[in-house]
Amino acid sequence: MGEDKRHAAVFLDRDGTINEEVGYLDRLEMLRLVPGAAEAIRLINESGMKAVVVTNQSGVARGIFDESFLDEVHMRLRKMLSEEAASLDGVYFCPHHPTEGRGKYLRRCDCRKPEPGLLRRAADELFLDPQRSYMIGDTLKDVETAARFGARGILVRTGYGAEAAHALDPETKPPRINLGVEGRLRGEEPLIRPVHIAGDLLAAVRWLLKDRKP
Repeated sequence: MGEDKRHAAVFLDRDGTINEEVGYLDRLEMLRLVPGAAEAIRLINESGMKAVVVTNQSGVARGIFDESFLDEVHMRLRKMLSEEAASLDGVYFCPHHPTEGRGKYLRRCDCRKPEPGLLRRAADELFLDPQRSYMIGDTLKDVETAARFGARGILVRTGYGAEAAHALDPETKPPRINLGVEGRLRGEEPLIRPVHIAGDLLAAVRWLLKDRKP
C-alpha cells in the first residue's frame, strides 16, 4: 500500500490515560474510565484518525494475571467505550519484563515502551503514517516512545502525569501525592519533551485535532 494511503493515528496509553490508574489492574471491577475518555476517543473516530491502544502490561510477566485476563479487560474496555459510541481500531500490549518476568516473559524485547515495537507493529497491520500520528500518555516514557517512532508525544496530567509534568518544570507546584512514576524523573533531564501537556485525554485530543496536519 502506498504511503499516501496510510492513515494518521492517535496511539493511546491505557492505564492512567484512558482508564484510571489503580496499580496492577487484576479485577474487572477495577476498570473505570477517566472522565471524558470515551468522548475523546469518539472525537478521534469522527476525525478519521485511527485510535490505537499501546500498553505495557508487566503484570503478565510477574504472574499477577495472564494474557487471557487481559483479553477480558480489553473486551470490557471496548464495551464500555461502545456504550458511548466510541471504538478502538486496535489494542496492542507488551507482556514482558527484562528483570522481573517469569518463564518466556523474562526477556528484553522491542515492544516494551519506550521501545517503539508496538507502534511499528500497529503501523504495519493498520497501514499507519508515523509522521501524521500522535501518542498520548501519562508518563515521559510514552513521550519518548512517540519520538522513537516518529510521532508527536502529548503528556496528560491524569494517572502519573502530574508528577511527570512537574519533573519537566520543577518550578511549578508539585503534585500533592508522589505516585512513583516510572521513567526519567528526579534530577535527570528527560530525553524528549512533549509537544503539549494537557489536563486529560479529552483536552489532549481537542488540542491535537487543531494541531494535526491535513
